[in-house]
Amino acid sequence: MTSEEVGWIRLHFLEIRMQKMSSSIESNSSTPNIVQVAGVTYFPPPPTYDHVEFPEKTKLRFMEKVPQMHGNIRPPKMTKSLKFMRGPEEVHNFLLHRQFGIIALTGGRMKWGHFEMVRLGILRKMDQNRMFAVWRIDAPWQPVTKKGQGQRMGGGKGSIDHYVTPVKARRVILEMGGKCEFIEVKPILELVAHKLPFAAKVVSHQMLEEMAKEEERLEQENLNPYNFKFKLELRTVGLSVTGNLKL
Repeated sequence: MTSEEVGWIRLHFLEIRMQKMSSSIESNSSTPNIVQVAGVTYFPPPPTYDHVEFPEKTKLRFMEKVPQMHGNIRPPKMTKSLKFMRGPEEVHNFLLHRQFGIIALTGGRMKWGHFEMVRLGILRKMDQNRMFAVWRIDAPWQPVTKKGQGQRMGGGKGSIDHYVTPVKARRVILEMGGKCEFIEVKPILELVAHKLPFAAKVVSHQMLEEMAKEEERLEQENLNPYNFKFKLELRTVGLSVTGNLKL
């Protein structure tokens, strides 16, 4: 066999190998069988705010540091009166505007500086065109006396140092609402709720309803007869019951 014949045979096998490689590439790169289906995407309608009623003043009003006295009346002094912070709140424990707010989890006192911290913190973050905020507590009214440093015992009650607002547990501190959702209001309210002098929580109207239902369920399913109400009725906890007691 001559060298030319050997070359033709090699060229023939090379062509066969190239054909096999091209056929395998075409089989791997073939278009898969796809069936196109026209689907319908449903987007829920945006919420409506027709039920929202805006108050006359949408901003938190400025609270006075010292209550105004009529005429030449000397500002009266008070004792600690811890009864204003003891127990749960029974009146102002719901949201009037049925949207969002801050409630106190424990009792405490709010000074004038706390009022300003809350007012300025919400005013900076709130969208005034579609949101509002209202107070649900009074301005500082309870006087707190204090004597100067280094004084001896006696000499009568000290002079008034500042005024505070006592708050009970479950008391609504402020409300916030408008044409907005809870996810928008929550970070704004949490920013000031963590700086209050007592434990506080950001809630919505639905959350308060769920909390009330949970408390009612626990009271109905309670099997322990020796609860706080039972002890209070028997006066075994050092407390006396006067008048109509609601528990």
